[in-house]
Amino acid sequence: MGSVIGAILPLAIGIAISPIPIIAAILMLLSPKARGTNIGFLLGWIVGILVAVTIFTLVSSVLPDGGSDESKPIHGIIQIVLGAGLLFLALRQWRSRPEPGTDPALPKWMSAIDTMNAGKGFGLGFLLAAVNPKNLLLGASAGVTIGSAGLPVGSIAVVIGVFTVIAAASVAIPVIAYLVFPKQMSAPLESLRVWLVHNNATVMAVLLLVIGFVLIGKGIASF
Repeated sequence: MGSVIGAILPLAIGIAISPIPIIAAILMLLSPKARGTNIGFLLGWIVGILVAVTIFTLVSSVLPDGGSDESKPIHGIIQIVLGAGLLFLALRQWRSRPEPGTDPALPKWMSAIDTMNAGKGFGLGFLLAAVNPKNLLLGASAGVTIGSAGLPVGSIAVVIGVFTVIAAASVAIPVIAYLVFPKQMSAPLESLRVWLVHNNATVMAVLLLVIGFVLIGKGIASF
């Protein structure tokens, strides 16, 4: 089980340091309906991560291994495809970097955050976690790794739980910190938001590039 946790750790961190969900959470914290909206967003984010990794774990666990204990060609092909998808997203992120001195364009839905309630916050969190292409690929990669490891059900549940906690931490920490210390956290969160807005594309491009090559390497090693 420890080796599987080690293998999925970079994937969980990849989801955790996604700037867009953190920016969305910070904007919600600074909105008129901060408390309810952010709790809904956090719950949606956690459920989305959990659902995505669980589905791909179940699918991967029923795939044939390829006839030997060492070779798992089907899982290898899946990992190579997922890794290639991450490399493609890394290229898109790199090319979307803003020109020096210009403000990067943010998703249009962010302008509606001030009017969101807890239900809409939950839906947004779920979509960003489970449907967003980057997070979906990372969740799928984690699911393939977990499902192909041959762990008992109890160990699979523990590994999925660890993955979800780590992946959700970057949204959970600022939300909980703001709810406990709202006055003290306003200025640091705003500074973090500004930094993330201007460095979103670069951070994600480097991250996806590294994880993409790691997955391709694991896929090749499965043959």
